[in-house]
Amino acid sequence: MPKLLRIFITGMFISFLGSLPLGTLNVAAMQIAIYKGIASGLFFSSGCLLVEVIYVRLSLVAMDWVRKQKKLFRILEWVTLGIVVILAISSFSAAAHTAKYNTPVEPSYLRNTLHPLLLGFLMSAVNPVQIPFWFGWSTVLFTKKILLPRNDHYNTYIAGIALGTLFGNFVFVFGGAAIAGYISDKQGLLNWVIGGIFTLTALIQVWKMWRNKGAERWVEHPEEHTKPFEDEIDELQQL
Repeated sequence: MPKLLRIFITGMFISFLGSLPLGTLNVAAMQIAIYKGIASGLFFSSGCLLVEVIYVRLSLVAMDWVRKQKKLFRILEWVTLGIVVILAISSFSAAAHTAKYNTPVEPSYLRNTLHPLLLGFLMSAVNPVQIPFWFGWSTVLFTKKILLPRNDHYNTYIAGIALGTLFGNFVFVFGGAAIAGYISDKQGLLNWVIGGIFTLTALIQVWKMWRNKGAERWVEHPEEHTKPFEDEIDELQQL
């Protein structure tokens, strides 16, 4: 297999798997698709994807700078925690309103004039997880000589990442649209469930910050997070 194709597939593989676990942005994309339709969900995901591409490029060309931004990562972790708490409260409030008045209502964070693309861009921009995640993976790929400091490698790697993230987001956006067709009379229950997911996400974030296992840990010890998938990466390189 040509070298650039292997780099493309590696980036797509890592990105797709990294997009599947429930998180703030993909759950929000699902919720937007449920209430505003597939187009809005895809616009939101595209805004998130644009930021991710920028962050990946930053992690590739400014690795020394990224490694030194521990204080910034701590601040962004608190900002992210605040956003997740707001999303949880918004979903619980919508669920309570639906239960009280028997009238479905959107979560408050969706009742704004921001275009979904801009909303996705802003929410993703303050999410610090992406920079350490890609910093860690890029470090591993550089160490294994899979990725070299060349523009053609960088561009191919980023293209693979973009496609992998897009496929991962499709799962949530189209899944959300499919769910919307079956829960037209159960939106209150759905908001309770999504509020619970956001609450669990917030608790995990607090635990990581308390145990020093958040963004800063990713940067300092990326091998702890990438190790479970390194065998699959090695197999890809042998194709």
